[in-house]
Amino acid sequence: MTLVQVMWEEWADRAVALPAYQTAGAAGADVCANFPEADRAGGIVIEPLARVIVPTGIRVAISVGYEMQIRPRSGLAVKFGITLPNTPGTIDSDYRGPLGVALINLGAKPYVVRHGDRIAQCVVAPVVRARFQVIDILDETVRGAGGFGSTGFGGAAPRSGGKD
Repeated sequence: MTLVQVMWEEWADRAVALPAYQTAGAAGADVCANFPEADRAGGIVIEPLARVIVPTGIRVAISVGYEMQIRPRSGLAVKFGITLPNTPGTIDSDYRGPLGVALINLGAKPYVVRHGDRIAQCVVAPVVRARFQVIDILDETVRGAGGFGSTGFGGAAPRSGGKD
């Protein structure tokens, strides 16, 4: 288990939960909205197709060799259309700024994020760094250059006569 150090913002409500795993088998820890005092009563309204950055009231220090991925909560996505426009969001090990969560409302109605709401989840994962090397020819594979949809749709025949 790796350690993620957490620091409260000066204005943060310390009664709001820090990131926490809700079950023993959870891969992601829930992250909560934590608003400055002036915004706590009304929350933040996200209109359909609008994007906002929701403050969490914390900063984190992640161990070198790890990242924190910010991911949508499935219940918010399915029930209300609330998701992340850049999923997963990546918090690098050398970032020390405020942790904000970018949310988008893909639903048909405005959605209100309330102070203390669980708005996303974070997964801490190891990072493998790669070297990039220019070559003249790539090795051959069965798939080759087939891209978007080239392997079919769940074992079904190709759709609409396309070359899937």
